[in-house]
Amino acid sequence: MPGNFWKKLKRPIMISAPMLGVTDASFRRMLLKYGRPDVFWTEFVSIDGLFSKGRKNLLPYLKFSPAEHPIVAQIFGAKPDLFEKTASMVKDLGFDGIDINMGCPDRDVVKQGAGAALIKNPELAKQIIRATKRGAGKLPVSVKTRIGDTEDQTTEWMRALLAENLAALTVHLRAKKETLNVPAHWEYARKIVKLRDRFAPKTLVFGNGDVKSLEQAHRLAKKTGLDGIMIGRGVLEDPWFFSQRSPEIRERLDSVVEHTKVFGKVGNPRNFDSLKKYFKRYATGFSGAKDLRECLMRAKSSAEVRKTICKFSKYWIS
Repeated sequence: MPGNFWKKLKRPIMISAPMLGVTDASFRRMLLKYGRPDVFWTEFVSIDGLFSKGRKNLLPYLKFSPAEHPIVAQIFGAKPDLFEKTASMVKDLGFDGIDINMGCPDRDVVKQGAGAALIKNPELAKQIIRATKRGAGKLPVSVKTRIGDTEDQTTEWMRALLAENLAALTVHLRAKKETLNVPAHWEYARKIVKLRDRFAPKTLVFGNGDVKSLEQAHRLAKKTGLDGIMIGRGVLEDPWFFSQRSPEIRERLDSVVEHTKVFGKVGNPRNFDSLKKYFKRYATGFSGAKDLRECLMRAKSSAEVRKTICKFSKYWIS
């Protein structure tokens, strides 16, 4: 999609959040079948890593299929010059947009001055956005961040970001120091929308945090005036999230086998055990699911997964 694809989407826009170790190519392929979001996001990728000896290990995370358009590549780091180079690379790879992670609270990321560390360094954040835009050409540039460092800093932080005329701004409605046990502060969403309306009316604003269903997402968008909602854990817990379906047992079992097959086909750089977090979500909500999960957790290969599913189907499903 050439140009700013965001302008072509019907609102509210429903987005799959970038989740490290979750929203890889195999998971996105499964969402294509079971219920796709309006926009896909990749896992976040280190700009430092892309211009180091480890480059070949990171490039697979930027692979996607034509069916995934529109898809946004999320990147992180703290060096403006590398953001410009990375943005140019992302453009050449055929992505529809570039997103800068300014919200990850991971200690190793923050130590680099990246992710949520940029909340305390708005001047560097601005330099990074401008450098990314230079490299991106006509591709829309967006930012994903949080409401603040230790508390609500939405006014000063959002104003700093909105001044850069972003195509879109996604706000995880927690502060950097708040864990997932703290409920997301959806009461701040309207405040952020009002700031956008005042300082950057063309920038789309999305909210993120604790969304359990597509119905809830639409309700929040209507209540707050947000242009859309980004969903993370809700999609991981329910791969059928965007279709609003409750699949039958047979489909759940078939999905385990299919995801395993897709995982191998896309050349996923992670080891086989990384698949098992998905198995837990597919094998749930039916009689014998616990026993099946325990067997799947012991599987060491796709052949063992298929054998386990076939055995379960034979003895548990009439």
